[in-house]
Amino acid sequence: MARFKQVDVFTDKPFLGNPVAVVIGAEGLDTAAMQRIASWTNLSETTFLLKSTKADYKLRIFTPRKELPFAGHPTIGSALAALEAGFVQKKSRLTQECGAGLIELSVEPDGRIFLRGPQPKAQPMEAQIPSIPLAPGTKVVKYDVGPVWVVGEMTDARALAALQPDMTAIAEWSLSIGASGTTVFALSGEPSSAIHVRSFAPAHAIPEDPVCGTGNLSVAAHVGRRFGAEYIARQGMQMGRDGRVWMRIGKEAVELGGHAVTGVEGTIAC
Repeated sequence: MARFKQVDVFTDKPFLGNPVAVVIGAEGLDTAAMQRIASWTNLSETTFLLKSTKADYKLRIFTPRKELPFAGHPTIGSALAALEAGFVQKKSRLTQECGAGLIELSVEPDGRIFLRGPQPKAQPMEAQIPSIPLAPGTKVVKYDVGPVWVVGEMTDARALAALQPDMTAIAEWSLSIGASGTTVFALSGEPSSAIHVRSFAPAHAIPEDPVCGTGNLSVAAHVGRRFGAEYIARQGMQMGRDGRVWMRIGKEAVELGGHAVTGVEGTIAC
């Protein structure tokens, strides 16, 4: 038996934002068992908290189909789970060991948790994203931030909200170019957020990710300081999840953050 939490990330209200399943103290599990559990939870990501000799804790992150070196909302949700469960000492700064290396996190006085994103690797794309009508003249770029996202901009928030992409076409295209999926954005047209965002990763059994941390890191790399040194992205409305992602665009790194709240906790047989 191991302790288990399901944490909703990029929201301060349970059952909104993006859920991540967190298994706390998973030293007795091998990789195959972790993958089976991630397939069973059927969330976009499931994580496993382990002891580390290099950081405050080690995190392994799985989609229903594969392990990831890093992901945004699972990192934030797992940090909250680690703090709440006493797996790590309560403090304002944490370091996470994962497949992408060491990730620095900070806990704000208002409860938001921020992470320092990996340095993105950008590759301009010649082809357009299949079945997604981007704004005329927009550039399409592939960003490697652990997961690999292809980013493009749509004309406005209404067009983005109405989008119904061909998931089979996106899955086949993503696999052909070595991408996790595609993240598209548009100006929000509202005062509470700068942009709206949607992320699609059907090749990894995630047709649409409710509120995607690494997708937003990729968008931040794409837009730079177009919306200022800090902005808020809104994502997940079409799935009834409606999350808020805070972005901080520094000279040396991009920080991604938001609230998180535990909605389910107990034990898991493993």
